[in-house]
Amino acid sequence: MSQLNGQCHCGAIKFTVNSSEGLQGLRKCNCSLCRRKNVVMATAKLPEFQITVGEDKLNLYQWNTKIAKHYFCSVCGIYTHHQRRAAPDEYGFNAACIERIKVADLEEVPTIDGAAMTLVGE
Repeated sequence: MSQLNGQCHCGAIKFTVNSSEGLQGLRKCNCSLCRRKNVVMATAKLPEFQITVGEDKLNLYQWNTKIAKHYFCSVCGIYTHHQRRAAPDEYGFNAACIERIKVADLEEVPTIDGAAMTLVGE
């Protein structure tokens, strides 16, 4: 079991990911929110992801169906993680928040078609 440690820019929020496979499920998303965040996300099952510091500093953003829960730091504004709409038993988390990870050095990261997900009213 490996433990990944992460934090937002200012350090008000810290988290760990405990996974036997380390950093996994790297992806980008082309939905309207993720395009604006321009983030590389990794995947963790809900029990593998733990906020260790600053849960009270997390802000929640929801839109459209309000199923997905997007969290960011109320101090520095960095997106840390979200509970997925399409896979609610998983978190996507910001790979750039993980210690010693340089997302610019990662091999090509696939993009999922989040823009094709049905929006409310369509």
